[in-house]
Amino acid sequence: MSGEEAVPAAEVPAVIPEDMDLMTALQHVLRKSLNHGGLSRGIHEGAKVIEKHAAQLCVLAEDCNQPDYVKLVKALCAEHNTHLITVPSAKTLGEWAGLCKIDSEGKARKVVGCSCVVVKDFGEESTALSIVQQHVKSQ
Repeated sequence: MSGEEAVPAAEVPAVIPEDMDLMTALQHVLRKSLNHGGLSRGIHEGAKVIEKHAAQLCVLAEDCNQPDYVKLVKALCAEHNTHLITVPSAKTLGEWAGLCKIDSEGKARKVVGCSCVVVKDFGEESTALSIVQQHVKSQ
């Protein structure tokens, strides 16, 4: 209209601190992957992606109460050489994977737990991604 171009909110880079821990870095990586459409949530979607050898990273919640679920995810990751990272809470993983509503104050509401998330596409390179990749290589 007036010749000015507005930058969409999704393209504004997030401020990432240089001294972040693994969980903060993983949160940033999952958000970027979600924004780029490279995230599969849940056992059904995750197993399909791992079986197709398209998975780059698998994140599993430690508080999953189904032992068969955990055993299946760990076996699939081992069989297809997919890196596995565990997080303490399924609710936290669900929030990071976008399974929640964000209210007007920017806080997550109605968070749904998610025990397994698989990353197909990391999106763009970032400091957080390099931190996660260094952790995965050191395992």
